[in-house]
Amino acid sequence: MRKCCHIAFCFVFLHLTGIVLAQTEGKQTQEHKERLVQFSGVVVTADSLRPIPFTHIMVKQSRRGSVADYYGYFSFVARAGDTVLFTSVGYKRSSYTIPDTITRSRYTLIKTMISDTIMLDETVIYPWPTKEQFREAFVKMDIPQDDLERARINLARSEMKERAMQSPMDGSMNYKNYMYWETYKHYYIGQTQPITILDPFAWAQFFKAWKEGKFKRKK
Repeated sequence: MRKCCHIAFCFVFLHLTGIVLAQTEGKQTQEHKERLVQFSGVVVTADSLRPIPFTHIMVKQSRRGSVADYYGYFSFVARAGDTVLFTSVGYKRSSYTIPDTITRSRYTLIKTMISDTIMLDETVIYPWPTKEQFREAFVKMDIPQDDLERARINLARSEMKERAMQSPMDGSMNYKNYMYWETYKHYYIGQTQPITILDPFAWAQFFKAWKEGKFKRKK
């Protein structure tokens, strides 16, 4: 009787021990899979090892990731075994899987990416709605053959005036305009600016120009 009880007790003990070991092993495996890693590195070109700035780095099938800085450096928290995607304009999409056998909490990578050349179809832009209208206008166009005549047309006063009216001010013109008004403000600083409507000399010049007919419309 005692022998049977002893055997039954050993059987129950071994069974419970196996359950505890299985639970412990499963817990360790789960912790191993969910181990966090500080994933850092730099993204460079495969041919010249130049940094690729602002590369998008994203863990596959998740919203976790980061963006590389101007020098191609990145760093974010990932999990061991994650597959990381690298995307950048002008380069082929690439991926890398963090090893699930690493034992340290940090992992560093130098990721190389290959250039991706995109060939676009040729696009022809015509200044006419259809090709037929463009062809007709091109055939009937009267193009001057003389270089002097072409230069005269391009440098005509009305043509130059029209181009000047449509062209915005460049940096030099903006600078001159700004300095003019700054000088104008500082010229009368601390005193009242004169009102030209009460200036007798201005009125004298106005009447003189009026008598000379400078305000008449030119036909």
